[in-house]
Order: sequence, then structure tokens, then C-alpha cells
Amino acid sequence: MEVEIGRGKSGRRAYGFDEISIVPSRRTRDPEDIDISASIDRFKLDLPVLASAMDGVVDVPMATEMRRLGGLAVLNLEGIQTRYDNAGQLLEDISCFSPEEATAKMQKIYSEPVKKELVIKRISELKKSCNIVCASLTPQKVEDYYEAAIDAGLDILVIQGTVVSAEHVSKTREPLDLKRFIPECPIPVIVGGCASYSSALHLMRTGAKGVLLGVGPGAACTTRQVLGVGVPQATAIADAAAARIRNLEETGNYSLVIADGGMRTGGDISKAIACGADIVMIGSPLSRAKEAPGRGYHWGMATFHPDLPRGTRIKTDIVGSLEEILVGPAFENDGTLNLCGALRTSMATCGYENIKDFQRTEVMVAPSIKTEGKLHQQQQKVGMGA
Repeated sequence: MEVEIGRGKSGRRAYGFDEISIVPSRRTRDPEDIDISASIDRFKLDLPVLASAMDGVVDVPMATEMRRLGGLAVLNLEGIQTRYDNAGQLLEDISCFSPEEATAKMQKIYSEPVKKELVIKRISELKKSCNIVCASLTPQKVEDYYEAAIDAGLDILVIQGTVVSAEHVSKTREPLDLKRFIPECPIPVIVGGCASYSSALHLMRTGAKGVLLGVGPGAACTTRQVLGVGVPQATAIADAAAARIRNLEETGNYSLVIADGGMRTGGDISKAIACGADIVMIGSPLSRAKEAPGRGYHWGMATFHPDLPRGTRIKTDIVGSLEEILVGPAFENDGTLNLCGALRTSMATCGYENIKDFQRTEVMVAPSIKTEGKLHQQQQKVGMGA
């Protein structure tokens, strides 16, 4: 339903995770009976979680641990890992920058060009320790590096940008033709981000195995302030889920909806899947792991853009191991640990046995869901009032 912005403009009301709630059904189940696995083409994940392709989140050791636990990490093939052989030292330097100097100094670090030999080296290192290797490139760089990455052992390619469309128009260069590239690519391709029904549908029609949903919701992203562009995640995911049905009816192909960003707690992840996501991609929650290469800091892929930075380095601190963050046990009550255990319990509480079933659950608009009855927590700044 559209609302009037002014006499000359109307728009739809959109919702973020904090404004909706999952409604329990008439049935409940045991958490141990719940299946939270997911698949990307022929590759099965025990946990429906991707680690974002961000330098403060994913390097080879982090990706190896992520895979051991059942999720999948996405390595940024245009990040520090492929610009510097001694990436660890540069990451250490970034963790020592003051807030005032961080962006400018990171722009200088990222001015070093990507090296094809390091793309090959990082993928080869991952191939030795992971049975599934996933990495990302921007649309502008895909054709420069994808063949070398595939030859080195890449299994899944993510084509990722702030906003990626199936109909990019340029007067200065020949853009990547996703409609041609994706069907001809010898490995599965995931593409995004996008945030609307029409953009998701057009990306799905390219043959992409999955579409990333999210423009600007990430903890370190400033796109919504710098560009004024974005859609609250609950609405963006629900719209993409409708596009998935339309694409399935038209082509017979099921394209995964991957919620990318804006999720901090197990409840957020549960709401993302309840709205229609098949898998979630998270960054800042995993940057808090002791295995994360950012050393307690996190920043987005556009933080270091040379002309118009659209991100900031944020301090997330180190709160525990990657295992504790993903599968527990939790020793905090704020929902930021044992994320997958929370998802499993949410599904069990609502009586749904697997992710596809859980996508049918009822949700409601609930602006008071985080404040109702929580006066003491708010006053004492504990729990949901912290």
C-alpha cells in the first residue's frame, strides 16, 4: 500500500527487522529435530551462513574454520589478500589507525593494484584446506581474474557490488553482460546486491544461482547516508522472495535469496529467513571472532573508494571464537552468540522443520517488539536495553 510523501510523490511503506516479529504457530518441535542446512547448486552447507567478502572478516585461515563449522566464507579477490603478499602486516596497521585518519590511510593502502599471481595463490591456499572455495569480484574486474581463479580451484563465484543490475548502461566502456556471462561460466555464480522485486527478478533471469539482497544495511556501510539509496531489509527480502517464485514459474530455475547485511543477532537471522531468505551473509557479527583477520575491526568494500568512500572502519571488539559465535555455547544473553542455535530454536518454537518450511511462517508489523515490557532492561542498560 502506497502512502503519500507529498502531493507530487507517493511511496510504499517498508520495514526493517526491528519493526517485525515472527508469530508462533500451533505446532512446536524439538530443536534437535530441525534441519538448517542449505545448498548452493551441488554444494551443501550444514549452516545457512556465508561470511561476507570483507577484509576484516575473511582470510584463508578464517575461511578454513568457517568451512569446518559448516558455513562458507567468501574471499574478496580485490582486497588486501590479493594486493599484498604480507597482508597480515597491513591488517595490523589498519587496526592501529585512529578514527580520524583511518579512511584516508586505508585509501592509500588500497591504491596498490590487485596482482593476478596473488589471486591464484590465495585460491590455491583455500583449495588445500576447504572442500568448497568461494570468492568475490566486482563486475568491473570479473573478466580480468575469473579464469585464473577457476583454474586455481574456485568453486563458486560471487559477482558483488553496492548495486549490481542486469542492465548496466555505459557510454564509456563495455559493461559485463551478465545474461551472457553467467550461463557460460563453468561454475555457479551468485550476484548482487539489489533491493527490489524488479532488480532481483532481472538478476535471477540471468541464470544466477543466488541473488544478494541488501543495499546499505551493513554495520560499516554508509551508502544510505552518502547516496540516499537503500531499502529496509525485511521488505527487500520479501520482495525478492516473490521474484523467486515468478522466476521459478517462468524458467523452472530456483534462485536462492541471500540476505546480505543488517543482521546482528540470531533473531535478525531468523526474521530474514522468515521473510523468505534461503541463506544469510553476515560480516560484522563474524568480525568479532578471535579468528577474524580484522583484529576486532570491520569495514565495508567501499570504505576505501578513492573518490567517494561509502563505509567506515568500526570497532567491533573480539568477543569469542568463531565456533561460539556460530554454534555456541553462548555466555551472553543479547543474541549475538550461537547464532545458528538461535535460528534452530526459533524454527522449533514455531514448529517448522526446515528452512523452506520456515519461509511460510507468519510475521507481523510489531514496532514495540523490542521495547514492550523491557523498562528495567532499558533503565539498567542490560539485555535488550543495552
